[in-house]
Amino acid sequence: MTQPLWQPSEERVKNANMTEFREFINKRYDQTLVNYDQLYQWSIDNREQFWSAIWDFNNVISSKSPDTIATGSDMMECKWFQGARLNFAENLLKYRDKQEAIIFKAEGNEPISITYAELYDKVALLAAAFRDAGVTVGDRVAGFMPNMPETIIAMLATTSIGAIWSSCSPDFGFNGVMDRFGQIEPKVLVAANGYFYNGKTHNSLERVTKVQQDIDSIEKVVIVSYTESRPDISSIPKAVHYEDFTSRKNIPELTFEQLPFDHPLYIMYSSGTTGVPKCIVHGAGGTLIQHLKELVLHTNLGRDDSIFYFTTCGWMMWNWLVSSLAVGATLVLFDGSPFYPEPGVLFKYAQDAGITIFGTSAKYLAALEKAGVKPGKEYDLSKLQAILSTGSPLSVESFHYVYRDIKEDLCLSSISGGTDIVSCFALGNPVAPVYPGELQCRGLGMKVEAYDECGQPVIKQKGELVCTAPFPSQPVKFWNDPEQKKYKSAYFEEYPGIWHHGDYIEVTDTGGIIIYGRSDATLNPGGVRIGTAEIYRQVEAMDEILDSVVIGQEWDNDVRVILFVKLRDGVKFTEELIKRIKSDIRANTTPRHVPAKIIAVPDIPYTISGKKVELAVRKMIHNQPVKNQDALANPEALEYYQDIPELIS
Repeated sequence: MTQPLWQPSEERVKNANMTEFREFINKRYDQTLVNYDQLYQWSIDNREQFWSAIWDFNNVISSKSPDTIATGSDMMECKWFQGARLNFAENLLKYRDKQEAIIFKAEGNEPISITYAELYDKVALLAAAFRDAGVTVGDRVAGFMPNMPETIIAMLATTSIGAIWSSCSPDFGFNGVMDRFGQIEPKVLVAANGYFYNGKTHNSLERVTKVQQDIDSIEKVVIVSYTESRPDISSIPKAVHYEDFTSRKNIPELTFEQLPFDHPLYIMYSSGTTGVPKCIVHGAGGTLIQHLKELVLHTNLGRDDSIFYFTTCGWMMWNWLVSSLAVGATLVLFDGSPFYPEPGVLFKYAQDAGITIFGTSAKYLAALEKAGVKPGKEYDLSKLQAILSTGSPLSVESFHYVYRDIKEDLCLSSISGGTDIVSCFALGNPVAPVYPGELQCRGLGMKVEAYDECGQPVIKQKGELVCTAPFPSQPVKFWNDPEQKKYKSAYFEEYPGIWHHGDYIEVTDTGGIIIYGRSDATLNPGGVRIGTAEIYRQVEAMDEILDSVVIGQEWDNDVRVILFVKLRDGVKFTEELIKRIKSDIRANTTPRHVPAKIIAVPDIPYTISGKKVELAVRKMIHNQPVKNQDALANPEALEYYQDIPELIS
């Protein structure tokens, strides 16, 4: 059996929120649960008792308690916490003291901080301005914003009213913004005048002007001065400076509209790389209770913690991070490049801000190792307790890198879920060991299984990630989908009545999860399914290779594996290197994993949220159109995959 890379000390286990919750369950329901596996099984066997306990354990604020916890077992029809009345923003603003709520650092600038008391007042000012502008329950407010305090303030002000918040990051092109905000008809657009990235200042006002002109529903544009003080906004109709919009003699009372549990909170978007993005509507109560479970129990977050996630406002990890306010922790925000002015900039920030929980992507950790950065030697990370990673499967090599070169004693939690559920199916577990390449556990209350080709649950075999019982953070609906046809098609067509997520996974004998990639990107040479992550692990461990993407090419009535590699500067693409790549893959996987062709390319395409787009590459080599390239961080990279001579023989 594989040896764990880390095990929590007895003291850690004793003091963990997860342990306190297990004891809470034992006392409340007269149980004798002694470990996580038993707690997990109890949570899926006793759905209503479990979620009721999560509500009470985390002291959810509501003006009316629920009449029922869950009704029915049908995943499309189940209703949660009916009769309850609550407000999402009220739960995130329960603290009004002098503790730091937010620490924010913009690239090239000194950090600033906001206390919980100051945050409350800033939200009150903006909420009053929104109400004066006619924003009411159910209206949409859109944010075209960097990851900065004003974005959080705008979201809280919006949701305090019962309006619906939707955001995307300012690096989206005009078409990408229109594909999203154009569908939801926002009443107000909140936008920064620009943003910083990689030593450069980028202006957003031209795109803001075009968006305002093309979306008729926008009645007010609120411009946040960020890269310069009071920029000229005279060319933008209906625009007002944020500081003028919120200017008042006195701070008004902040009223929290009391609304049903499933009242729409966020509109989020699918990646949009295969068509116009789907508008996924998430409810206030489901988002809140799921995030509280994940933050408090699976992340061990408390008031004394400082939690950071490297994210933009176009990725669901921003929404997840912001819910940490409900715990009273300090949110640490960063806007800019994670490699400017030097590769260790985020860990210097972790040192200076005293970050205890550091969240990032698997891609970032792999790039950090390639750059030779050893944060544990270069920075004081004594306060760091956990590292979270998501976005793509974290390789075994990255697990070893974290414990070797960042810190030996921390909980490395590779987590996975998605925008679809604004949360996770698999998570960290502060009271359990960490095994290389594994996500520690399935989330409490989430009946996650791997289904084989016959639709049967399997252990220690690869299969489709499914969730076979309802959970409260399922989407409330899709926007503009009155008969729920898009919703059903997205998740319930493959296995009627069962959530099919589209990940190719294995449930291990330790209770963990291994993710082999997206189901629609799996390779099928000779009819045998291969997860792309299995190949990436071998290739990206090589010093010569910075990045790679692997796809299946239809060839001779079969599929052949094609591997594209991005080489480190100065490395020559030789026959010897090709042979070594193939040899490493063959030795560590199977002969079927060995690519038929290996081709060097200048760049690998990614979505703005940092995911490789294997499907787009596959379409390019098959001469199929790739729609909505504005969803890509580097759409120009797709040009390298067109009309490649090596692929016609």
